[in-house]
Amino acid sequence: MTPETVEGRRGVRLLPNAVTVLALCSGLSGVQFMLADNRVAALACIALAAVFDALDGRLARLLDATSRMGAELDSLSDCVSFGVSPALILFLWSLHDIRIGWVVALVLVVSAALRLARFNTLSDDEEAPPYAGEFFVGVPSPAGALVALAPMALEIQIGPGWWSHPIAIAVWTVMVGTLMISRVPTASLKSVRVPPSLVAPLLVAVAFAAAALVTFPFVVYVVAVAFYLLHIPYAVNRYRWLGRHPEVWHVPPRQRRAVRRAHRRLGLAPPRRNLRRRVAGAAARAGSAARNIGRDRRDVGLPERDPWSPSGPLDRSPGRPVERPARAADREAAGDRRPRPRGSRRLGLRRNRDERR
Repeated sequence: MTPETVEGRRGVRLLPNAVTVLALCSGLSGVQFMLADNRVAALACIALAAVFDALDGRLARLLDATSRMGAELDSLSDCVSFGVSPALILFLWSLHDIRIGWVVALVLVVSAALRLARFNTLSDDEEAPPYAGEFFVGVPSPAGALVALAPMALEIQIGPGWWSHPIAIAVWTVMVGTLMISRVPTASLKSVRVPPSLVAPLLVAVAFAAAALVTFPFVVYVVAVAFYLLHIPYAVNRYRWLGRHPEVWHVPPRQRRAVRRAHRRLGLAPPRRNLRRRVAGAAARAGSAARNIGRDRRDVGLPERDPWSPSGPLDRSPGRPVERPARAADREAAGDRRPRPRGSRRLGLRRNRDERR
């Protein structure tokens, strides 16, 4: 290997770490802008740090420049950019007005540190199922920081309200910290694959989103946070379904959707209708089957069976009234102790033993 090649590989390995350092500097710059009471710039710095954090890992995998030092640097950068900086921004903005404000800020910092420590531990877990790489355990620290700062973006766009009250901010921050250290599965963008047929519509949607971001940046910010929170129940349901179906662990996501539809058609998955409607539908189908059997017997010239008398046909001759079945007490009083037909024999779906002989 020539010296030029060695220098080139060193430069390639340095690029992801440089992006990580940019994320760290951007996150800390948000605190400096908040000290100057520039909330827009502070929020933009945290969002820019999240963009840099999403790029450094992908650059390292794309350039085959992953290293242990890069992983440790990324964790330290995330702890500062998405733990310390958002906590200080929230404290300088609203939490300093209440006595427990600093405690709430510390909760967010500790939650981010614990979440990153668990992420580093789970990344070396060799016993994890194959689908575990498609999910995060808990809310990632960049997403948690952006969710925690959503009330400030709402105040910038709309104005003061209950969402900017210090107590509401404290409760919201504690909830975000709880989501970060929880074991709730959330979807990972690393596993998202766009089908070729959706590439053009997706590009159009990205163009509209970029235009909206330039025109109404904080509205797009709040809407994106709302969509992220709403996707959590879907991610939990998908995670549990994959855990119950190991046969699809190595199947691409598009084929998994086909498997789920096939399970619903075959009755292997719980249907969407409730139990009462299913019972009513089954009773209606049974009644329709009994009527069809009676009509078929008449079509082939067989007498219609009396459901209350399995041994004989139903006499519908003109001028003779149709005999209704007597109650059990009246039949016993008349000396008729034959058992009343039940189930499919009552509907005419089974033959008598006398006919089989």
